[in-house]
Amino acid sequence: MKLIIPMAGRGTRVRPHSHTTPKPLLPVAGTMIVERIVETFARTLDRTIDEIVYILGPDFGREIKETLKEMSTRHDAKATFRVQDRALGTAHAVSCAEEDLSGEVIIVFADTLFDSKEKVTVDDADSVIWLKEVEDPSRFGVAVHEGDTITDFVEKPSEPISNLAIIGVYYFKKGEDLKREIQYLLDNDITGHGNEYQLTDALDRLLKDGKVFKKATVDEWLDCGTLPAWLETTGEILAKENHAYDEYPDTTIHPPVFIGDNATITGSEIGPYVSIEADTVIKNSRIKNSIVQKNAALADCTLEDSTIGNHTELTGATGEVHVGDHSILKQG
Repeated sequence: MKLIIPMAGRGTRVRPHSHTTPKPLLPVAGTMIVERIVETFARTLDRTIDEIVYILGPDFGREIKETLKEMSTRHDAKATFRVQDRALGTAHAVSCAEEDLSGEVIIVFADTLFDSKEKVTVDDADSVIWLKEVEDPSRFGVAVHEGDTITDFVEKPSEPISNLAIIGVYYFKKGEDLKREIQYLLDNDITGHGNEYQLTDALDRLLKDGKVFKKATVDEWLDCGTLPAWLETTGEILAKENHAYDEYPDTTIHPPVFIGDNATITGSEIGPYVSIEADTVIKNSRIKNSIVQKNAALADCTLEDSTIGNHTELTGATGEVHVGDHSILKQG
């Protein structure tokens, strides 16, 4: 089965980090967002994914592709790359992988993490849509259902007709069917919200054509689309996974934390809710509710609600700080 991941967006709401790293490649407690999504499918889906199709932006370079190839190999899957030159909506993004829309496919938009305690079966359905119960359905596209069968899709309903939000994960038994309906939208210039080509319009056409849509509900749906959301999701994952950690000289650790390989920490207080990636050096600092990426060097810092880029040098910083890769910041 193919897994198709549109990820051409620039992730403007997680800048400065997305200036150098696409949002789906940002880490959550030691593992990239996109890899956590692949791991979730391996754990919860009754199918094996043997190819991952990444829809990238035109300016995504060789290093990004190599990272994704290595990740795919770890999960015994072939990596294929397509390009979305312009952001014209979710249906347009999927259309950029038109040559891959054949046979069984899963499409997932890599803005969020999700999980389910139960195994998801896709038998006896033309399509399966992953859903999450929400308190305020008026903020989301929702699915109306009878039992396990979906009967309608409604974008941001004004009336409480369903509290099951569409989370951006879709299975199709025949990718060719979806390809046909997306092409119809493009050929006839049928746009929806934001004057863009929307995948939900293609789903609606498939539903009206008599295709059988089933629902799969998730227990966990975590946003990574903004800096506060990335921090909050990392904190929830840290609490859930409860990583072990080493002892460090003159340092107090308040779990939950994640501390990557070859990290060096001295004279500091770390946690709670701190993720420190590999090969980072921290001296005489107090850090809580923050993300520190690889190969960073921090000294004499007191940080909270902060996100620190790869290969960044930070001295004397205090409070909430967000700095991108290869930055040097000295305060005090």
